[in-house]
Amino acid sequence: MRSILLIEDNDELRDNTAEILELANYKVTTAANGKLGIQAALQQKPDLIICDVMMPELDGYGVLHLVNKNTVLSGVPFIFLTAKSERSDLRKGMEMGADDYITKPFTDIELLNAIESRFKKNDLVKNSYTADEKGINNLLQDVKGLTALNDLTDNSNVNVYKKTQVIYMEGNYPNKLFFIKKGKVKTFKSTDLGKELTIDLLNEGDFLGYTALIENSPYKESAEAFEDCELSIISKEDFDLLLNNNMEVATKFIKLLAKNVSEKENQLLSMAYNSLRKRVADALLILQEKYKNDEQDKFSIHISREDLANIAGTATESLIRTLSDFKNEKLIEIKNGNIIIENEKKLKSMVN
Repeated sequence: MRSILLIEDNDELRDNTAEILELANYKVTTAANGKLGIQAALQQKPDLIICDVMMPELDGYGVLHLVNKNTVLSGVPFIFLTAKSERSDLRKGMEMGADDYITKPFTDIELLNAIESRFKKNDLVKNSYTADEKGINNLLQDVKGLTALNDLTDNSNVNVYKKTQVIYMEGNYPNKLFFIKKGKVKTFKSTDLGKELTIDLLNEGDFLGYTALIENSPYKESAEAFEDCELSIISKEDFDLLLNNNMEVATKFIKLLAKNVSEKENQLLSMAYNSLRKRVADALLILQEKYKNDEQDKFSIHISREDLANIAGTATESLIRTLSDFKNEKLIEIKNGNIIIENEKKLKSMVN
C-alpha cells in the first residue's frame, strides 16, 4: 500500500481529503502545519507528499525546501495544494522542484488522477531499463500505458537492406531511429566530386541515425548497408519518449555522442599526420575490432578495395600498393579477395 503525507491547516479540508485517499486504498498520514509535516515526513518517509502553500509555522515553500535538502526525502514526489488566488505564486514552487499542483476547490477525480499520474512517472524513473532493443520495448509499454506493444523484432518493424543499399542520405531530415539486428552498416560523407570518406562502421546491436534526431537537424552523413542487413525501425516520437522518460537510456546516447566525437577527432588527427602505411594498418585494425568474432582464429574480411580506401582516407591505387607491401612483409594474407591479418602486433606498432 502506498503512503501519502497530507499537510493542510484547514481541518475540514484535511479530514475530507484524507478520507478520499483512504477510500482509494492509500495509507494516509496528516499534519496540521508545515513544521509537523516535516517531522512526520522524516519519521515515515512517505511515497508522496501533498502540501498546502499558505500555512502557519512553516509554509509550503519552506516544507519543499527542507524536503529537497534532506537526503532521506530527496526524490519523494511533491504536490502543492493552492487556492486560485495563489496561482501566480506557483511558478516559485515549480522552480523549487514541486512536481505538480492542485487548485482548490478540486474534485475527487482531479485529486486521484494527479496522484496516479505522479506515481506513474516516478515509477518510470525508478525502473531499470536496459538501453537495448528489449529495454526499449519494455519502456515504451510502460510509458504509453499499453498492455501490449508489437515487439520490435516483428516483421512489421524490421526493414531488410541489401548490400550497398542506402539507408538514409546526408541532408535529409530524420524521422526514425535504426537498430541493427543483423549485418553491418557504414556511414560516410561525400564531396561534390563524389569522393567518399567512411566515418563509422556499425555492427549488430548498434544504433544509427540518433545524432540528427537528438539535434533535430538534417543528417550530416549518409548510411548504407555494408552487407545484407536487417534494421529495426523506431519512430522519432518513440525515441523522444525514451529520452524524456528514462535517464539510463538518455545517458547511453549521451555517451554514444561523446564517443563519436572522440573517434572523429582521432580520425582527423590520423588523416592529418599519419603516413599512408599507418592509416592502412589502422583501418585494418578498426575492421578487426568491429567485426572479429570469437570463432575466428585470425581475423578475415571480404571488403572491396574502394571501401577500405575510403576507411583509410586514401586513393584506391595507393591502398592496393600498400596492401601488396603488407603481404610481402607477411603482415597480411590475401586469399580469394579476403584480407587476413597475420601479424596484428606489427600492424599495431606501425610507425609513421
